[in-house]
Amino acid sequence: MYTIGIDYGTESGRVLLVDARDGREVATAVVPYADGVIDERLPGSAARLPPEWALQNPLDYIDVVKQGVPKVLAASGVSAEDVVGVGIDFTSCTMLPVKADGTPLIALPEFRDKPHAWVKLWKHHASQPQADQINETARRMGEAWLALYGGKISSEWFFSKALQILQEAPEVYAAADRLIEAADWIVWQLTGVETRNACTAGYKAIVQNGDFPRRAFFAALDPRFTDVVDTRMSREFKNLGDRAGGLSAQAAHWSGLKEGTAVAVANVDAHVAVPAVGATKPGTMVMIMGTSTCHILMGDDLQTVEGMCGVVRDGVVPGYYGYEAGQSGVGDIFAWFVDNAVPPEYHEAARSAGMDLHRYLEREAAKQQPGEHGLIALDWLNGNRSTLVDADLSAMILGMTLGTRAPDIYRALIEATAFGTHTIIEAFEERGIAIRDLVAAGGLPEKNRLLVQIYADVTGRDLKLAGSQQAPALGAAMHGAVAAGVYPTIEAAAEKMAKLKDEVVSPIPEHQAIYDQLYEEYRRLYDYFGRGENDVMKRLKRLRNQALGVMA
Repeated sequence: MYTIGIDYGTESGRVLLVDARDGREVATAVVPYADGVIDERLPGSAARLPPEWALQNPLDYIDVVKQGVPKVLAASGVSAEDVVGVGIDFTSCTMLPVKADGTPLIALPEFRDKPHAWVKLWKHHASQPQADQINETARRMGEAWLALYGGKISSEWFFSKALQILQEAPEVYAAADRLIEAADWIVWQLTGVETRNACTAGYKAIVQNGDFPRRAFFAALDPRFTDVVDTRMSREFKNLGDRAGGLSAQAAHWSGLKEGTAVAVANVDAHVAVPAVGATKPGTMVMIMGTSTCHILMGDDLQTVEGMCGVVRDGVVPGYYGYEAGQSGVGDIFAWFVDNAVPPEYHEAARSAGMDLHRYLEREAAKQQPGEHGLIALDWLNGNRSTLVDADLSAMILGMTLGTRAPDIYRALIEATAFGTHTIIEAFEERGIAIRDLVAAGGLPEKNRLLVQIYADVTGRDLKLAGSQQAPALGAAMHGAVAAGVYPTIEAAAEKMAKLKDEVVSPIPEHQAIYDQLYEEYRRLYDYFGRGENDVMKRLKRLRNQALGVMA
């Protein structure tokens, strides 16, 4: 008896075939998106996209099903008859405009060259002006829900992106019968039934206690936006672990699975990883670390926390308040540095050592003691998600000299992301939300041992590691098992299928003492540049946009 989890990430989709009886991972396949992240120009177009755009092609998501599922079936020898359920998780908020039958607008020739018709990936930050408008309007109107999102709605969230479509491409907005999370859209394509999941609705689309903000609020944003929920969305939500439907004949043909196979309601990639590491009770913060990092934890009580992404009852595990915070750039930051700022001599040294450049820089940086490089960085190359909720912030590195070398900067950037996590932990603890344990999941802790040790040293906490290299895909497969009726609840599935490594990474006291001092410097810079005392980062972005001819 098997289930399949499909984890839709930023660069690729990962398909995992799991034995539902014990969580044993039988086969996996990774399918890169053909069009990848579209942040420079649309496929086939010479015109450059403005800064802060990040789009995708929804048809790439279908290819993950067509290519990945047959691969895991072939590699495992498992019969389609023995696969009882499929679960989906997705980066979020990743959204797109579609027709009433689910056809993406970009599949229509007349919309192919219109950027707003494409998928807006989670890290699309060009909707910051709309986020600012949403936040200003909510504060002016006294909207109580704003506090449940840390006091600010992000440019990454659903209505920031939807409002940008309306204001900048009204013809695209008018043609869109539905605006939908990509997570829900792919489930629609698999089952033939449109469903909306309570998780993305709660965290990304401002749904609290089962409903959206009032129509008067949307009208205050733009009269044309008044009926956005009634005309282009849905007020019906299914809970995590529910059965969205059965695999359609078309999706069965794509995948090689049996028609009618149970498909679970969609979930968020970070959230679905929590039960995959067995964290089904309060007290544990799970960090899902990849291109970005999401921090997920649960609590018995409702609290408001500065800069959190949201808190939703039953949003992660039924019976608890699920809290989310995050950093909008982590792995992306290291990749940026390696791709753009490392001298040729290090490329050659890595080749000579038989290592990729990340691994080589990690090895060299690990030879240093904390503080040895003399640097401190702000990890805002992709803005700040928590606790400042400001995509207009940018990064900095302080302390560079003529003696600064690539491994120094690489280590300083790792440390900066750890300091960013530390500020998030402090924000929750200041509100009385206990965090006793940390668990790291995702690709980064699997690949970078220095990073894991630095996070333990900076936070002063033992760090546990996910037992699966594909924790989100495993979590999705677990929800597939619940949807198929193999287990009555996700907690019951976690008892049999969840995994943690035996290894625990503990802080090194001497390192922790130095990082405590460096963290004080980080917080001074964090507050000075992040809380409005010095808005130089925003002024620089305005000058850049003026030079590029982009409207602010």
